[in-house]
Amino acid sequence: MHEFVRLGFADIDQILSIEEAVYSHPWTRGNFSDSLMNGHDAFGLRDESNQIIAYFLVMPVLDELHLLNFAVRTQNQKQGYASAMLKFMHQYAIEQGFVSILLEVRRSNYRAIEVYLSDGFEEIGRRKGYYPLEGDAREDAIVMRRIC
Repeated sequence: MHEFVRLGFADIDQILSIEEAVYSHPWTRGNFSDSLMNGHDAFGLRDESNQIIAYFLVMPVLDELHLLNFAVRTQNQKQGYASAMLKFMHQYAIEQGFVSILLEVRRSNYRAIEVYLSDGFEEIGRRKGYYPLEGDAREDAIVMRRIC
């Protein structure tokens, strides 16, 4: 049985282990702590052994919910968990009265873009040089939005 749960400071170690395995430029412990201290909401999906399978952090900005961070544990990718998390996020946004969800995704992250598009997100713009690459190189972000 998998369960959607609110996450907090006690979950940062598990979140970091996923984050560091999934991303080339992962958030730090400080990034996660700061986000939680600033009141941003964090949710996860736990498995039967209480391990986090996937998580996301969101920040309210007026009437819009901004997705700050989202990941699925490496061994659980391509099993529908990203879609399940996005459906949960969408329902949460509706219940909280947000009119849309906004996110940025690396231009090269084709798999994530495909998942977002299949969940109803649309590209609304680009942010030039938004993400770091190796050395001084930067990668553009695609800005996507889903109306609630």
